[in-house]
Amino acid sequence: MRPDAWHLSHDLDDLLTHAGDFLRSRPVLHNTPLTTVEKWRTTPGAYQPGSVLFGRLESDDGTRAVFYRPPSRRLTLTPLSPERADALAAHLAGLGHTLAGVTADHDTATAFAEAWRRHTGTTPVLRVRMHLYRLDRLTPPDPHPEGHGRAAGEQDHEHLMRWCRELAADLGESVAIDAATWPGTRYAEKRYTFWELPDGTPVSMAGVNPMTAGMVRLDPVYTPARFRGRGYAAAVTAEATRAVLAAGATEVVLYTDAGNPTSNALYRRLGYRRVADWAPYDFA
Repeated sequence: MRPDAWHLSHDLDDLLTHAGDFLRSRPVLHNTPLTTVEKWRTTPGAYQPGSVLFGRLESDDGTRAVFYRPPSRRLTLTPLSPERADALAAHLAGLGHTLAGVTADHDTATAFAEAWRRHTGTTPVLRVRMHLYRLDRLTPPDPHPEGHGRAAGEQDHEHLMRWCRELAADLGESVAIDAATWPGTRYAEKRYTFWELPDGTPVSMAGVNPMTAGMVRLDPVYTPARFRGRGYAAAVTAEATRAVLAAGATEVVLYTDAGNPTSNALYRRLGYRRVADWAPYDFA
């Protein structure tokens, strides 16, 4: 594979024109670039022209792969063979590009991380092992906890930001979440469902990204520590899933921490099936 088969640009419209159909052709495996590119395309201020490096691998059969590198310098890749991952790493290193890490399906990310080490001497460090799940057939939780689901509204904004701050702290994210910074966070573009008790107390939440190519990704699901272990996360996940299916979603996906057996078992009980492993690497 010749390195010049990779077409690089800083033009979002160029990527959408030449690779939009490719991204939409596999909405489950391409869910992250699909939702990210859609956010950049539709959300004012989310994308600064010229700030992101885009790449598309072209062959006689059309686009075969896509990557993007935002200002964080973390590369996000669609699936690649080890040979193509090595060719891309050599190409980017030869052009003098710097990377803080890579995120992709496990095989692609691992192949690229090792290739980047060979070509640059940088040490890759696996941040966390993840699973990608796809909804097969929704199975309501049994037993069903008390309470009901409802869509979060404007009146819930302060409550929502507080929970997102707690979640970010649990995940070790370095992000400020308040009224001023909220629009620029990864939490802002989502729609949220609350699970609340009969007395109106919210006890869990699930967020969903905007639908793209018929696909919706659930993220995040959060239950404060004092309410855990009572089935609320399963209930709110099922409720959010029902809502997006009713809205016309044909694919529903989510990521899990592979090291959390509780959450993985929960999603399997609800009818989600593991379709791929995922890996984010940091380049030390």
